[in-house]
Amino acid sequence: MIRALLNAELVCPVGGVSRGGVLVRDGVIAATGMFDVPSDAETIDCNGKTLAPGIVDLGVFAIDRAAFRAGGIVRVGVMPDQSPVLDDPGIVQRAALIGKPDLWIHPIAAATRGLDGQDLAEMAICLSAGARAVGTGRRWIADTGVMHRVLAYARDLDVAVVAHAEDGGLTAGAVATAGETATRLGLPAAPAIAEALAIARDLMLAEETGARLHVRQVTTAAGFDLIRAAKRRGVAVTCGISPAYLHLSDIAVSDFRTFAHLSPPLRGEDDRRAAIAAIADGTIDVLCSAHDPHGPEAKRLPFADSDAGMAGAETLLPLALMLVRDGAIDVARMFALLARNPAQVLGIDTGTLEVGKPADLLLYDPQAPWQIVGEAFKAKAGNMPFDGLPVQGKVLRLWKGGREVA
Repeated sequence: MIRALLNAELVCPVGGVSRGGVLVRDGVIAATGMFDVPSDAETIDCNGKTLAPGIVDLGVFAIDRAAFRAGGIVRVGVMPDQSPVLDDPGIVQRAALIGKPDLWIHPIAAATRGLDGQDLAEMAICLSAGARAVGTGRRWIADTGVMHRVLAYARDLDVAVVAHAEDGGLTAGAVATAGETATRLGLPAAPAIAEALAIARDLMLAEETGARLHVRQVTTAAGFDLIRAAKRRGVAVTCGISPAYLHLSDIAVSDFRTFAHLSPPLRGEDDRRAAIAAIADGTIDVLCSAHDPHGPEAKRLPFADSDAGMAGAETLLPLALMLVRDGAIDVARMFALLARNPAQVLGIDTGTLEVGKPADLLLYDPQAPWQIVGEAFKAKAGNMPFDGLPVQGKVLRLWKGGREVA
């Protein structure tokens, strides 16, 4: 099938912003910009709206197709913390197949059996079954010897290790970041340095082994400083963040708001400002939703007893556009964070509008105003700390491999 999407503002992480269209032939981008439209092509008028690569969401905890469609997400890197854990090739293969053709799921296989941080999982077999990375899940691997073996094995397999960065010896039982807010509310808290300690160890191990390390969420100034320094030394490290840590500080939990109970916990204002600086200077590579919806039975509890996590898929695009409007990044860099870079971490050749790439396309209106109302979400649950916030940027249409996602 030949399809021509015309009259659009094109945004490409490698090509910048331009005007024109995209020609799709057999699920692949055949031309961009100004081109002759074949006589047998189906034409779609984009009415001047923005056409960009479909979002690749790295590090989601739940498969939520309706939410991903509403958020402009065509591919997800799903975390190994599933039921059952993604530590078996049969389980990995099933996870990789269940979303097609509209949603491509790229499993992140468990680095250790049952994610217990002790015995290495069968990483090579899981990769052959469809996994695109290996990960530590929600927890940090406390045993340095085990983490060293994970990284060495991943290096030999040429696959990235997606790591959680909080020293469990400090964060056990904590639900907040130590500081004025946690003290005032009487919440069990851990110092923010727990993140830097975990990152420092894993960076040293990655440097020694030559492995590729992706720190899924970096949220503190000390953590960003470590990542910057490691990149200057040539360590193969990337890192990500979700919008909550860019737009909110720990003040958001002041009324014991369980929708703001996240993992890692929200940080102080200085760390939030450091996160903005890190996304502006290129330290942060990936912007992800950390989609982890929880219903009332998990959130309508005392703060310390509630589950950590938020529904983030449907608000990833508008919250990212806030960074563009604030001047922290431009829109081409935004789609590098949302599409090209996460695809590169997963070893997938997509995430741009270049000729020859899969026609994973997102049409959106960057000016469309709307208000975040969690109860109206397509997601399995609407728990999120931005409820009631007015935003701009609405997904209009979505194509996966040139096929429109209904």
